[in-house]
Amino acid sequence: MTGKTWDKKPDIDIDRLKTFLAGLNGFGANPLTGGFNRPGYSDADMAARAWFEARLKEAGLAVRRDGVANIFGRYGPAEGPAILVGSHIDTVPEGGGFDGALGVAVALECVKAMKDAGFEPSTAIEVVATAEEEGRFGGMLGSQAIAGRIDRAWFETAGDADGMSLQTALAAQGLSPEDAFNCRRSPDEVKAFLELHIEQGPVLEHKRIPIGLVDGISGVSNISVTLTGRANHSGTTPMDMRSDAFAGLAAFATRIPAIIGDHGTDQSRITIGKVELEPNFPHTIPGRAVFSVITRDTDEKIQHALLQAVKAEIDAAAHRHHLSSEIKEKSWLSPVALDPKLQDLLASEAQNLGLSHIRMPSGAGHDAQTMQSLCPSALIFIPSRAGISHAPEEHSEWADILAGARLMLSALVRLSSHG
Repeated sequence: MTGKTWDKKPDIDIDRLKTFLAGLNGFGANPLTGGFNRPGYSDADMAARAWFEARLKEAGLAVRRDGVANIFGRYGPAEGPAILVGSHIDTVPEGGGFDGALGVAVALECVKAMKDAGFEPSTAIEVVATAEEEGRFGGMLGSQAIAGRIDRAWFETAGDADGMSLQTALAAQGLSPEDAFNCRRSPDEVKAFLELHIEQGPVLEHKRIPIGLVDGISGVSNISVTLTGRANHSGTTPMDMRSDAFAGLAAFATRIPAIIGDHGTDQSRITIGKVELEPNFPHTIPGRAVFSVITRDTDEKIQHALLQAVKAEIDAAAHRHHLSSEIKEKSWLSPVALDPKLQDLLASEAQNLGLSHIRMPSGAGHDAQTMQSLCPSALIFIPSRAGISHAPEEHSEWADILAGARLMLSALVRLSSHG
């Protein structure tokens, strides 16, 4: 049966969906913290990919893996364009169990629901589990490879916070770095990309609205900063004669609200992330501070202005504390507006399902922003409890998950029913 004809109306099997998610979260789980550790191209990440690949094959899908370990499972016509649906499997260190993995599990469940109902799409649907979305190496390599958006200069120098290069990590998992440039899909091959994700913020829960339809995604800049002073004895060095690298870091940190006030908007975000101090000893003045600064905004001009202000404040703090400063730009992702027609389609389907919804921006980066450069893309948000994400306490209620999954299923049926 094809198009809009089916034996019964497709619906989500919530127990099966729970099983898919639990299976993915069987990899990289830390029972001591409740967190999950599947950094991109780690052994746990690759094992989870192999497990999911097996589930796609069990579901009767045509499965393939590309040169950066993106996994695809195709349902429907073997030829012609496809609707891609999915998210990522990798996590941040000690991350939560819903970020990314839920969207992958929902994508597979939607296809299983279609098959159970005897629905065969006119346009193929491909379940996709993207690789390295969380930015261990500074980008979103999986979706960048699909969209043909890999910057070679970045690719050849990219490394993680511990100094491992991206190319070394790929080779360690049996992947040829050069194959990353052979993964691009043609726009003729991809009709649309849809992603379901937890909000990772408090808005939907606070408003008691089950669905967010994302209209735009913030850009992200990532810089690495090194402040160098002089390590010295903390008891014998007068306060006005110090070259304290941590003091320079702290002085810059206090300027962040002013930077946003002068150059930003309510969508601006500046975050000091990983920090390393040397010598990092209680009785020694730190002689070196290395830290990351992540800047985000939904407007690219504002994002540029914020970054320039950040650099200026870092240099000013270094000067005041007798330090040298070095700033390296690690990566840049521009803000993206998602496809308005897909937003309208999702809004229509949400209304048909009786689901209240709002349109909203995303302050976090997602594969959908990269995929928008290749094809019309859409992102569905469901609420996050207390707005917590990237932490073991990350949680979404199953009633909200079911609502989002049903909206995704309804949208896929509608999109795939027309050639």
